[in-house]
This record gives sequence, C-alpha cells and structure tokens, in this order.
Amino acid sequence: MEKVRVDKWLWSVRIFKSRSIATDACKTRKVKIEGKALKPSHLIRREDILQVQKEGFNLIIKVVDLINKRVSATLAQPCYENLTPEEELNKYKDWFIGKAKAERREKGSGRPTKRERRELDEFKGDSFLFEDE
Repeated sequence: MEKVRVDKWLWSVRIFKSRSIATDACKTRKVKIEGKALKPSHLIRREDILQVQKEGFNLIIKVVDLINKRVSATLAQPCYENLTPEEELNKYKDWFIGKAKAERREKGSGRPTKRERRELDEFKGDSFLFEDE
C-alpha cells in the first residue's frame, strides 16, 4: 500500500474518534500539508507531514506507516510521529490549570434538574470552549 485517504488514516491511527469526525475536520480545512487544506479523499504517503487542528491544538504529525483499518492504540502508535512543539502541548495546562476552583453543589442537593442544567449552560456560555470551535 503506497497511498491511503487522509480521513481514513487519521481515523485508523486514532487521531480522531470516528471517521466522520476526521472527514468533517478535512472539510472544514483543519487538516493541511504545507499550509494547503486537504479534502477527505486526498491520498497521503509515508513521510508526509500533516498539520491538524483538533480541539484548539495545532498538532504536527509525520506519517511513518500507512494503515487503512482501525487498530489498537499500541499498534497505531508506531504509524506516526508526533512533531508537535512542547509549548503547543502544554497550552491547555497553561490556560486552564489553576484559573478556577472546582465546581461543587451543596451537599444533599442531588443532580441538577433539566432546567437547572440549561441555566448553568447559559450562564457559562461557550467560555470553556476553544476559539477554533
């Protein structure tokens, strides 16, 4: 096998949880090679370097081996090399850790009702999401 679809490969090596999520990432221009956005059907080869935006992180992944079937994480690991800079990987820690206390409910109040959950979600808004999403 010399070439494989980029969406299928990203799903196979467990970068994305499902193939449809990998396909959507390609369609929304979040998967690139040398700054050029890829379609889901783009064929990748060994030694290609992919730039993937996932959950606010900019991952840089080098294709080491091509597979087209999803395998366990231990088998998928040797198929790619993570070239993402350390500061990019620590972005989550730097931004979120220590900014707020853990949320707690009063003892005995139980789970929030559907109405309370909606009010909480409205109050929080999208401030906990990353800018890219």
